[in-house]
Amino acid sequence: MADPITTTHEPSKYDRLIAAAQEATSAVTIVAHPCDETSLRGALEAAENGLIVPVLVGPEARIRQVADENGLDLKSHEIVDVPHSHIAAAKAVALIREGKGELLMKGSLHTDELMREVTASATGLRTDRRISHVFVMDVPGHADTLFITDAAINIFPDLDVKRDIVQNAIDLWVTIGLGEPRVAIVSAVETVTGKIPSTIEAAALCKMAERGQITGGLLDGPLAFDNAISPEAARIKGLTSPVAGRAQIIVVPDLEAGNMLAKNLTFLAHADAAGIVLGARVPIVLTSRADSVRSRLASCAVASLYAAARRRLTQVVA
Repeated sequence: MADPITTTHEPSKYDRLIAAAQEATSAVTIVAHPCDETSLRGALEAAENGLIVPVLVGPEARIRQVADENGLDLKSHEIVDVPHSHIAAAKAVALIREGKGELLMKGSLHTDELMREVTASATGLRTDRRISHVFVMDVPGHADTLFITDAAINIFPDLDVKRDIVQNAIDLWVTIGLGEPRVAIVSAVETVTGKIPSTIEAAALCKMAERGQITGGLLDGPLAFDNAISPEAARIKGLTSPVAGRAQIIVVPDLEAGNMLAKNLTFLAHADAAGIVLGARVPIVLTSRADSVRSRLASCAVASLYAAARRRLTQVVA
């Protein structure tokens, strides 16, 4: 078991997630095309911190060159040699299908290139659940870990897709041990109006939760973002639900809104943003070249906790 990472700040939401993941068995993680310093360093640092056991899929000579040029120790980590990024994506997905790994991690290839293989109908990792992305955010001064979804995969989701987006996020929150989440379906206003379709979908999602079509969380919506996150704003508006002013999962109307919200928090509020894709056969760690080391470690920690919980469930069923 690796020692916990050394930090120079007070323990944060991410530190607690990382520490919890370090207590679990490290998940074997297929890393697709880690052929630049950022992606290779992220995988190796996650391994050093006891979060994952990486299997590096890509051109072996290039991976070793990147390691040598940047002082990275590959140790005895397995390398699966393939010639280029497209084949690396296909091979990484194939290894998951063969049961050789519990997590999939994006390297230096384009997200579209990896997700094309993940979503392939015959050879991919689809389930009956729609694939969606969750930003796991550590916002300074905010008490709770904050989930924002979907801000990376589904551009203009319809009601059925939003149901899966909500359920994926709830399942992640519950599975990694954070309890029962408070879920806000956000729009521009907190009233239902035909002029803003996302308010109608928000109301429908809340009714779906009442009818058991969405389970595991407390839903409210539509809520404007201030009413979702600020107890004072919710009080002024006269909103008295368990979610209003205290939301932990923010479900956005579409990718554009979600992406701008997450990046506003990152660059204006100095939040850290980890990322994970759900709804496939395994969790997918989807990092960006701009992510900090802590964000990369947190992404791996969340995915590893999710994989460990699924592993325990499988053992109980067996």
